[in-house]
Amino acid sequence: MAGLTTAGGVLLALDWGMARIGVAACDAQRILAYPVDTIQNTPKDPAQVMRRVRELVAEYEPVEVVLGLPISLQGDEGIAARAMREVARSLAVELGDVALTLVDERLTSATAHQRLSQAGKNSRQRRGMIDQMAAVAILEQALAEGNGTTSEEL
Repeated sequence: MAGLTTAGGVLLALDWGMARIGVAACDAQRILAYPVDTIQNTPKDPAQVMRRVRELVAEYEPVEVVLGLPISLQGDEGIAARAMREVARSLAVELGDVALTLVDERLTSATAHQRLSQAGKNSRQRRGMIDQMAAVAILEQALAEGNGTTSEEL
């Protein structure tokens, strides 16, 4: 996988799920990743979802959006990964000039659950935060490893 396409600036990360989309961002120096929002993924109104993503892009002005790609523990791309690539293609059109990178999201949900549990959050509290924290984990992974598939490779 290729690396992030930009050297500096704000990044926005999306943990795109069937029911919810976790959103995280990092500062322009790429030191701190933090949770931003949870978008309700309404399949009956995908335009509403894209509208909210565009609003967040306008608000945070990222130079790049990082999208989690669900790859199996064995490293294979299954149905979920193929579906996410379709989402990525649509998202790339919506984002226009903002770079889009797909990042292997293996174990990011487990990392998010572990962090929230260690922070003393009960299951009800975790449910409301898990998607954002998974997006934080995706972003941290992208920053630490510099791995991803750039929009040219969608």
